[in-house]
Amino acid sequence: MKHIEIIKSINQLDCKYIIAGISGGPDSMALLHMLINNTNKKIICAHINHNIRKESETEEKYLQEYCKNNNIIFETIKIKKYTENNLENEARKKRYTFFEEILQKYNSKYLVLAHHGDDLIETILMKIIRGSNIEGYAGIKTYSKHKNYIIIRPLLTLTKEDLIKYNYENKIKYFVDNSNTDKKYTRNRIRKNILPELKNEDKNIHLKFLKYSNTLQEYNDYIEDLTNEKLKDIYINNTIYIDKIKKEHNLIQKNIIYYILKDIYNNEEDIIKFKNIEDILKLINNKKPNIELDLPKNYKAVKEYNKMYIKKGTKSNENFIIEFKECVKIDNFVIKKIETSDTDGNDICRLNSNNIALPLYIRNKKDGDKISLLGTDGTKKIKEIFIENKIPINKRNNYPILVDKNDNILWIPNIKKSKYNVKKNEIYDIILTCYEEREEQCEKENK
Repeated sequence: MKHIEIIKSINQLDCKYIIAGISGGPDSMALLHMLINNTNKKIICAHINHNIRKESETEEKYLQEYCKNNNIIFETIKIKKYTENNLENEARKKRYTFFEEILQKYNSKYLVLAHHGDDLIETILMKIIRGSNIEGYAGIKTYSKHKNYIIIRPLLTLTKEDLIKYNYENKIKYFVDNSNTDKKYTRNRIRKNILPELKNEDKNIHLKFLKYSNTLQEYNDYIEDLTNEKLKDIYINNTIYIDKIKKEHNLIQKNIIYYILKDIYNNEEDIIKFKNIEDILKLINNKKPNIELDLPKNYKAVKEYNKMYIKKGTKSNENFIIEFKECVKIDNFVIKKIETSDTDGNDICRLNSNNIALPLYIRNKKDGDKISLLGTDGTKKIKEIFIENKIPINKRNNYPILVDKNDNILWIPNIKKSKYNVKKNEIYDIILTCYEEREEQCEKENK
Protein backbone atom coordinates (compact mmCIF):
# COMPACT_ATOMS: atom_id res chain seq x y z
CA MET A 1 0.00 0.00 0.00
CA LYS A 2 1.38 3.35 -1.09
CA HIS A 3 0.64 5.22 2.14
CA ILE A 4 2.44 2.61 4.26
CA GLU A 5 5.45 2.74 1.91
CA ILE A 6 5.66 6.51 2.39
CA ILE A 7 5.38 6.18 6.17
CA LYS A 8 8.06 3.46 6.28
CA SER A 9 10.36 5.63 4.15
CA ILE A 10 10.46 8.06 7.10
CA ASN A 11 12.70 5.51 8.81
CA GLN A 12 15.45 6.38 6.32
CA LEU A 13 15.40 10.09 7.15
CA ASP A 14 18.37 11.60 8.95
CA CYS A 15 16.54 12.74 12.08
CA LYS A 16 15.69 11.58 15.59
CA TYR A 17 12.26 13.20 15.86
CA ILE A 18 9.32 13.67 13.50
CA ILE A 19 6.51 16.10 14.25
CA ALA A 20 2.95 14.93 13.59
CA GLY A 21 0.13 17.48 13.45
CA ILE A 22 -2.73 15.75 15.27
CA SER A 23 -6.16 17.31 15.81
CA GLY A 24 -7.91 14.27 17.29
CA GLY A 25 -10.17 13.83 14.25
CA PRO A 26 -10.48 10.58 12.26
CA ASP A 27 -7.79 11.50 9.71
CA SER A 28 -5.05 12.48 12.15
CA MET A 29 -5.80 9.68 14.64
CA ALA A 30 -5.46 7.14 11.81
CA LEU A 31 -2.16 8.79 10.82
CA LEU A 32 -0.86 8.70 14.39
CA HIS A 33 -1.70 4.99 14.69
CA MET A 34 0.06 4.26 11.39
CA LEU A 35 3.15 6.17 12.52
CA ILE A 36 3.29 4.30 15.82
CA ASN A 37 3.20 0.95 14.02
CA ASN A 38 5.45 1.70 11.05
CA THR A 39 8.22 4.07 12.13
CA ASN A 40 11.22 3.82 14.40
CA LYS A 41 11.48 7.58 14.90
CA LYS A 42 10.52 9.39 18.07
CA ILE A 43 7.06 10.89 17.43
CA ILE A 44 6.10 14.34 18.68
CA CYS A 45 2.34 14.87 18.71
CA ALA A 46 1.67 18.58 18.04
CA HIS A 47 -1.91 19.50 18.97
CA ILE A 48 -3.66 22.85 18.72
CA ASN A 49 -6.61 23.54 21.01
CA HIS A 50 -8.42 26.20 18.96
CA ASN A 51 -10.65 26.90 21.96
CA ILE A 52 -13.73 27.44 19.77
CA ARG A 53 -15.84 24.41 20.68
CA LYS A 54 -16.69 23.28 24.21
CA GLU A 55 -15.49 19.76 23.30
CA SER A 56 -11.91 21.03 22.74
CA GLU A 57 -10.85 20.49 26.36
CA THR A 58 -12.11 16.89 26.39
CA GLU A 59 -10.35 16.14 23.10
CA GLU A 60 -7.06 17.59 24.31
CA LYS A 61 -7.13 15.57 27.55
CA TYR A 62 -7.93 12.35 25.70
CA LEU A 63 -5.12 12.91 23.19
CA GLN A 64 -2.65 13.69 25.97
CA GLU A 65 -3.55 10.42 27.72
CA TYR A 66 -3.35 8.49 24.42
CA CYS A 67 0.17 9.82 23.82
CA LYS A 68 1.24 8.94 27.36
CA ASN A 69 0.04 5.36 26.91
CA ASN A 70 1.89 5.04 23.59
CA ASN A 71 5.16 6.66 24.69
CA ILE A 72 4.65 9.72 22.46
CA ILE A 73 5.77 13.22 23.41
CA PHE A 74 2.73 15.51 23.59
CA GLU A 75 3.02 19.22 22.75
CA THR A 76 0.01 21.51 22.76
CA ILE A 77 -1.01 25.14 22.59
CA LYS A 78 -4.33 26.76 23.47
CA ILE A 79 -5.45 29.69 21.31
CA LYS A 80 -6.82 32.44 23.53
CA LYS A 81 -8.71 34.39 20.89
CA TYR A 82 -9.00 35.16 17.19
CA THR A 83 -8.89 38.68 15.81
CA GLU A 84 -9.28 38.36 12.01
CA ASN A 85 -12.59 38.17 10.14
CA ASN A 86 -11.25 35.20 8.18
CA LEU A 87 -11.21 32.55 10.92
CA GLU A 88 -9.97 29.81 8.57
CA ASN A 89 -6.96 31.82 7.47
CA GLU A 90 -6.02 32.98 10.98
CA ALA A 91 -6.37 29.45 12.39
CA ARG A 92 -4.08 28.13 9.65
CA LYS A 93 -1.44 30.79 10.38
CA LYS A 94 -1.51 30.05 14.12
CA ARG A 95 -1.34 26.31 13.41
CA TYR A 96 1.74 26.53 11.22
CA THR A 97 3.45 29.02 13.56
CA PHE A 98 3.04 26.45 16.35
CA PHE A 99 4.29 23.59 14.15
CA GLU A 100 7.39 25.60 13.25
CA GLU A 101 8.10 26.32 16.93
CA ILE A 102 7.92 22.60 17.74
CA LEU A 103 10.11 21.70 14.75
CA GLN A 104 12.71 24.14 16.02
CA LYS A 105 12.43 22.92 19.63
CA TYR A 106 13.23 19.32 18.63
CA ASN A 107 15.67 20.26 15.86
CA SER A 108 13.52 18.40 13.33
CA LYS A 109 13.02 19.11 9.63
CA TYR A 110 9.98 16.88 9.06
CA LEU A 111 6.31 17.60 9.68
CA VAL A 112 3.79 14.83 8.93
CA LEU A 113 0.17 15.84 8.24
CA ALA A 114 -3.02 13.84 7.65
CA HIS A 115 -4.34 15.42 4.45
CA HIS A 116 -6.05 12.75 2.34
CA GLY A 117 -7.47 12.32 -1.16
CA ASP A 118 -10.73 14.15 -0.40
CA ASP A 119 -8.73 17.12 0.89
CA LEU A 120 -6.78 17.13 -2.36
CA ILE A 121 -9.96 17.31 -4.45
CA GLU A 122 -11.39 20.11 -2.30
CA THR A 123 -8.16 22.12 -2.48
CA ILE A 124 -7.90 21.84 -6.28
CA LEU A 125 -11.55 22.89 -6.72
CA MET A 126 -11.05 25.85 -4.37
CA LYS A 127 -8.02 26.98 -6.37
CA ILE A 128 -10.00 26.72 -9.61
CA ILE A 129 -12.81 28.79 -8.10
CA ARG A 130 -10.50 31.49 -6.73
CA GLY A 131 -7.89 31.47 -9.51
CA SER A 132 -4.24 30.51 -9.19
CA ASN A 133 -1.21 29.39 -11.18
CA ILE A 134 0.01 25.89 -12.08
CA GLU A 135 1.43 25.27 -8.62
CA GLY A 136 -1.84 26.29 -6.98
CA TYR A 137 -4.02 24.30 -9.37
CA ALA A 138 -1.96 21.20 -8.52
CA GLY A 139 -3.25 21.37 -4.95
CA ILE A 140 -1.34 19.76 -2.09
CA LYS A 141 1.78 17.63 -2.52
CA THR A 142 2.94 14.41 -0.90
CA TYR A 143 6.24 16.19 -0.18
CA SER A 144 6.50 19.97 -0.03
CA LYS A 145 9.26 22.29 1.11
CA HIS A 146 8.41 25.08 3.53
CA LYS A 147 11.17 27.40 4.73
CA ASN A 148 13.67 25.05 6.40
CA TYR A 149 11.47 21.98 6.78
CA ILE A 150 9.57 19.44 4.68
CA ILE A 151 5.90 18.50 4.99
CA ILE A 152 5.06 14.84 4.35
CA ARG A 153 1.47 13.84 3.53
CA PRO A 154 1.32 10.04 3.27
CA LEU A 155 -2.48 9.70 3.03
CA LEU A 156 -3.28 11.30 -0.34
CA THR A 157 -4.07 7.90 -1.89
CA LEU A 158 -6.81 7.33 0.74
CA THR A 159 -10.26 8.86 1.21
CA LYS A 160 -12.04 9.98 4.35
CA GLU A 161 -14.10 6.81 4.13
CA ASP A 162 -10.92 4.69 3.99
CA LEU A 163 -9.60 6.33 7.15
CA ILE A 164 -12.85 5.94 9.09
CA LYS A 165 -12.87 2.26 8.10
CA TYR A 166 -9.24 1.94 9.27
CA ASN A 167 -10.17 3.46 12.65
CA TYR A 168 -13.10 1.08 13.01
CA GLU A 169 -10.99 -1.99 12.23
CA ASN A 170 -8.24 -0.92 14.65
CA LYS A 171 -10.64 0.28 17.37
CA ILE A 172 -9.22 3.83 17.29
CA LYS A 173 -11.25 6.48 19.05
CA TYR A 174 -11.58 9.87 17.33
CA PHE A 175 -13.57 13.07 17.60
CA VAL A 176 -15.73 14.84 15.02
CA ASP A 177 -15.53 18.61 14.60
CA ASN A 178 -19.04 19.76 13.68
CA SER A 179 -17.68 23.04 12.28
CA ASN A 180 -16.46 20.98 9.31
CA THR A 181 -20.09 20.87 8.14
CA ASP A 182 -20.74 24.63 8.43
CA LYS A 183 -21.70 25.74 4.91
CA LYS A 184 -20.49 29.30 5.38
CA TYR A 185 -17.02 27.97 4.46
CA THR A 186 -16.26 27.31 0.77
CA ARG A 187 -14.42 24.07 1.52
CA ASN A 188 -17.39 22.68 3.43
CA ARG A 189 -19.80 23.55 0.61
CA ILE A 190 -17.57 21.68 -1.83
CA ARG A 191 -17.37 18.77 0.62
CA LYS A 192 -21.15 18.53 1.05
CA ASN A 193 -22.42 19.40 -2.44
CA ILE A 194 -19.77 18.65 -5.07
CA LEU A 195 -17.57 15.86 -3.70
CA PRO A 196 -20.43 13.32 -3.36
CA GLU A 197 -21.45 13.88 -6.99
CA LEU A 198 -17.87 13.32 -8.17
CA LYS A 199 -17.70 10.09 -6.18
CA ASN A 200 -20.99 8.96 -7.72
CA GLU A 201 -19.24 9.21 -11.09
CA ASP A 202 -16.18 7.31 -9.89
CA LYS A 203 -15.55 6.09 -6.34
CA ASN A 204 -11.80 6.38 -6.99
CA ILE A 205 -12.02 9.90 -8.37
CA HIS A 206 -9.43 11.00 -5.79
CA LEU A 207 -6.79 8.89 -7.56
CA LYS A 208 -7.53 10.66 -10.84
CA PHE A 209 -7.22 14.01 -9.09
CA LEU A 210 -3.93 12.79 -7.63
CA LYS A 211 -2.67 11.88 -11.12
CA TYR A 212 -3.81 15.31 -12.36
CA SER A 213 -1.99 16.93 -9.44
CA ASN A 214 1.23 15.00 -10.08
CA THR A 215 1.15 15.89 -13.79
CA LEU A 216 0.76 19.58 -13.01
CA GLN A 217 3.57 19.31 -10.46
CA GLU A 218 5.90 17.97 -13.16
CA TYR A 219 5.04 20.90 -15.43
CA ASN A 220 5.41 23.29 -12.52
CA ASP A 221 8.83 21.89 -11.55
CA TYR A 222 10.09 22.53 -15.08
CA ILE A 223 8.61 26.04 -15.23
CA GLU A 224 9.89 26.79 -11.73
CA ASP A 225 13.47 25.92 -12.73
CA LEU A 226 13.14 28.11 -15.81
CA THR A 227 11.56 30.95 -13.81
CA ASN A 228 14.25 30.87 -11.12
CA GLU A 229 16.92 31.12 -13.80
CA LYS A 230 15.18 34.13 -15.38
CA LEU A 231 14.61 35.76 -11.98
CA LYS A 232 18.35 36.22 -11.47
CA ASP A 233 18.49 38.71 -14.33
CA ILE A 234 15.03 40.30 -13.97
CA TYR A 235 14.60 40.73 -10.19
CA ILE A 236 17.65 42.28 -8.53
CA ASN A 237 17.75 43.89 -5.07
CA ASN A 238 13.94 43.88 -4.80
CA THR A 239 13.67 45.61 -8.17
CA ILE A 240 11.87 44.26 -11.26
CA TYR A 241 13.48 45.50 -14.47
CA ILE A 242 10.58 46.09 -16.83
CA ASP A 243 12.45 45.97 -20.13
CA LYS A 244 13.79 42.52 -19.22
CA ILE A 245 10.56 40.93 -17.95
CA LYS A 246 8.66 42.17 -21.05
CA LYS A 247 10.96 40.07 -23.26
CA GLU A 248 9.76 36.83 -21.63
CA HIS A 249 6.81 34.64 -22.53
CA ASN A 250 3.58 35.61 -20.80
CA LEU A 251 3.62 32.40 -18.72
CA ILE A 252 7.12 33.15 -17.41
CA GLN A 253 6.07 36.73 -16.64
CA LYS A 254 3.14 35.48 -14.56
CA ASN A 255 5.29 32.99 -12.67
CA ILE A 256 7.96 35.58 -11.93
CA ILE A 257 5.32 37.87 -10.42
CA TYR A 258 3.80 34.93 -8.52
CA TYR A 259 7.13 33.89 -6.94
CA ILE A 260 7.92 37.47 -5.96
CA LEU A 261 4.49 37.86 -4.30
CA LYS A 262 4.83 34.44 -2.68
CA ASP A 263 8.09 35.55 -1.08
CA ILE A 264 6.71 38.93 0.00
CA TYR A 265 3.60 37.39 1.59
CA ASN A 266 5.63 34.57 3.16
CA ASN A 267 3.56 31.81 1.50
CA GLU A 268 0.38 32.87 3.33
CA GLU A 269 -2.66 31.01 2.01
CA ASP A 270 -5.35 32.78 0.00
CA ILE A 271 -3.63 36.18 -0.15
CA ILE A 272 -2.25 36.03 -3.68
CA LYS A 273 -5.06 36.03 -6.21
CA PHE A 274 -4.75 35.56 -9.97
CA LYS A 275 -6.19 39.06 -10.36
CA ASN A 276 -3.22 40.52 -8.43
CA ILE A 277 -0.82 38.96 -10.93
CA GLU A 278 -2.85 40.17 -13.92
CA ASP A 279 -3.08 43.70 -12.48
CA ILE A 280 0.69 43.86 -11.97
CA LEU A 281 1.27 42.75 -15.57
CA LYS A 282 -1.09 45.52 -16.73
CA LEU A 283 0.95 47.95 -14.65
CA ILE A 284 4.16 46.74 -16.31
CA ASN A 285 2.65 47.28 -19.77
CA ASN A 286 1.06 50.64 -18.92
CA LYS A 287 2.56 53.46 -21.01
CA LYS A 288 2.59 55.85 -18.04
CA PRO A 289 6.15 56.14 -16.65
CA ASN A 290 5.03 56.53 -13.02
CA ILE A 291 2.05 54.63 -11.65
CA GLU A 292 1.03 52.68 -8.53
CA LEU A 293 -1.22 49.73 -7.75
CA ASP A 294 -2.70 48.80 -4.37
CA LEU A 295 -2.13 45.18 -3.28
CA PRO A 296 -3.41 43.18 -0.27
CA LYS A 297 -2.18 43.96 3.25
CA ASN A 298 -1.15 47.55 2.50
CA TYR A 299 1.44 46.68 -0.14
CA LYS A 300 1.88 48.65 -3.34
CA ALA A 301 3.34 47.85 -6.74
CA VAL A 302 5.16 51.00 -7.83
CA LYS A 303 6.30 51.54 -11.41
CA GLU A 304 9.07 54.11 -11.88
CA TYR A 305 10.09 54.31 -15.53
CA ASN A 306 11.96 51.05 -16.26
CA LYS A 307 11.77 49.74 -12.70
CA MET A 308 9.04 48.33 -10.50
CA TYR A 309 9.01 47.70 -6.77
CA ILE A 310 6.57 45.93 -4.47
CA LYS A 311 6.70 47.45 -1.03
CA LYS A 312 4.66 48.46 1.99
CA GLY A 313 2.38 51.36 1.18
CA THR A 314 3.47 54.67 2.67
CA LYS A 315 1.84 58.04 2.57
CA SER A 316 3.78 61.01 1.24
CA ASN A 317 4.97 63.38 3.92
CA GLU A 318 3.12 66.64 4.35
CA ASN A 319 4.88 69.87 3.42
CA PHE A 320 8.03 70.32 5.48
CA ILE A 321 10.65 72.98 6.07
CA ILE A 322 13.71 72.33 8.21
CA GLU A 323 16.32 74.87 9.24
CA PHE A 324 19.69 73.69 8.01
CA LYS A 325 22.55 73.71 10.50
CA GLU A 326 25.14 71.01 9.95
CA CYS A 327 23.29 67.99 8.57
CA VAL A 328 19.78 67.07 7.46
CA LYS A 329 18.44 63.68 6.37
CA ILE A 330 15.34 63.46 4.18
CA ASP A 331 14.42 59.91 3.18
CA ASN A 332 17.67 58.52 1.73
CA PHE A 333 19.32 61.91 1.21
CA VAL A 334 21.89 63.34 3.59
CA ILE A 335 22.82 66.98 3.10
CA LYS A 336 25.71 68.22 5.22
CA LYS A 337 28.31 70.93 5.53
CA ILE A 338 31.88 70.06 4.61
CA GLU A 339 35.17 71.94 4.91
CA THR A 340 36.55 71.34 1.44
CA SER A 341 35.96 69.49 -1.83
CA ASP A 342 37.93 69.06 -5.05
CA THR A 343 34.86 68.23 -7.11
CA ASP A 344 32.26 70.54 -8.61
CA GLY A 345 29.36 68.30 -9.64
CA ASN A 346 25.68 68.62 -8.80
CA ASP A 347 26.35 66.83 -5.50
CA ILE A 348 28.33 69.89 -4.31
CA CYS A 349 26.91 73.35 -3.54
CA ARG A 350 29.21 76.35 -2.87
CA LEU A 351 27.66 79.58 -1.58
CA ASN A 352 28.83 83.05 -0.60
CA SER A 353 26.82 84.12 2.46
CA ASN A 354 27.01 87.76 1.34
CA ASN A 355 24.85 86.90 -1.71
CA ILE A 356 22.03 85.07 0.12
CA ALA A 357 19.79 85.55 3.16
CA LEU A 358 20.68 83.27 6.07
CA PRO A 359 19.66 80.95 7.64
CA LEU A 360 19.36 78.13 5.11
CA TYR A 361 16.37 75.79 4.97
CA ILE A 362 15.55 72.41 3.45
CA ARG A 363 11.99 72.07 2.19
CA ASN A 364 9.98 70.08 -0.30
CA LYS A 365 8.58 71.28 -3.63
CA LYS A 366 5.74 73.75 -3.83
CA ASP A 367 3.37 74.18 -6.78
CA GLY A 368 4.86 76.60 -9.28
CA ASP A 369 8.41 76.43 -7.87
CA LYS A 370 11.06 77.81 -10.25
CA ILE A 371 14.84 77.93 -10.06
CA SER A 372 17.16 80.52 -11.60
CA LEU A 373 19.67 78.19 -13.18
CA LEU A 374 23.42 78.66 -12.98
CA GLY A 375 24.89 79.99 -16.24
CA THR A 376 21.55 81.18 -17.69
CA ASP A 377 19.42 84.29 -17.47
CA GLY A 378 16.13 82.40 -17.21
CA THR A 379 14.20 80.25 -14.78
CA LYS A 380 12.86 76.74 -15.04
CA LYS A 381 10.04 74.94 -13.25
CA ILE A 382 11.15 72.38 -10.70
CA LYS A 383 8.42 70.06 -12.00
CA GLU A 384 9.98 70.08 -15.47
CA ILE A 385 13.43 69.38 -14.06
CA PHE A 386 12.09 66.39 -12.12
CA ILE A 387 10.46 65.00 -15.27
CA GLU A 388 13.61 65.49 -17.36
CA ASN A 389 15.70 63.72 -14.70
CA LYS A 390 13.15 60.90 -14.38
CA ILE A 391 12.50 61.44 -10.68
CA PRO A 392 9.64 59.04 -9.79
CA ILE A 393 6.39 60.84 -9.20
CA ASN A 394 5.99 59.37 -5.70
CA LYS A 395 9.40 60.82 -4.69
CA ARG A 396 8.97 64.32 -6.10
CA ASN A 397 6.91 65.72 -3.22
CA ASN A 398 9.55 64.73 -0.65
CA TYR A 399 12.63 65.61 -2.70
CA PRO A 400 14.80 68.02 -0.64
CA ILE A 401 15.38 71.53 -1.98
CA LEU A 402 17.78 74.07 -0.45
CA VAL A 403 16.40 77.62 0.00
CA ASP A 404 17.46 80.75 1.86
CA LYS A 405 15.48 82.88 4.32
CA ASN A 406 13.75 84.66 1.43
CA ASP A 407 12.74 81.32 -0.11
CA ASN A 408 15.10 81.67 -3.06
CA ILE A 409 15.84 78.21 -4.42
CA LEU A 410 19.61 77.71 -4.16
CA TRP A 411 20.11 74.07 -5.09
CA ILE A 412 18.28 70.91 -6.10
CA PRO A 413 20.74 68.40 -4.61
CA ASN A 414 22.33 66.01 -7.10
CA ILE A 415 20.30 67.54 -9.97
CA LYS A 416 20.69 71.30 -10.60
CA LYS A 417 22.49 74.36 -9.21
CA SER A 418 21.08 77.87 -9.10
CA LYS A 419 22.69 81.17 -10.06
CA TYR A 420 23.61 81.59 -6.37
CA ASN A 421 26.18 78.79 -6.64
CA VAL A 422 29.80 79.83 -7.15
CA LYS A 423 32.65 77.91 -8.76
CA LYS A 424 35.45 76.38 -6.72
CA ASN A 425 37.93 79.04 -7.90
CA GLU A 426 35.66 81.88 -6.73
CA ILE A 427 34.85 83.34 -3.27
CA TYR A 428 32.62 81.23 -0.99
CA ASP A 429 32.33 80.40 2.71
CA ILE A 430 29.74 77.58 2.65
CA ILE A 431 30.19 74.13 1.07
CA LEU A 432 27.42 71.53 1.13
CA THR A 433 27.36 68.02 -0.21
CA CYS A 434 24.54 65.51 -0.76
CA TYR A 435 24.75 61.73 -0.68
CA GLU A 436 22.90 58.65 0.53
CA GLU A 437 23.77 57.55 4.02
CA ARG A 438 22.43 55.78 7.11
CA GLU A 439 20.19 57.78 9.41
CA GLU A 440 22.48 57.30 12.41
CA GLN A 441 25.35 58.94 10.50
CA CYS A 442 23.37 62.17 10.16
CA GLU A 443 22.36 62.08 13.84
CA LYS A 444 26.03 61.80 14.73
CA GLU A 445 26.86 64.86 12.60
CA ASN A 446 24.22 66.98 14.36
CA LYS A 447 25.53 66.22 17.85
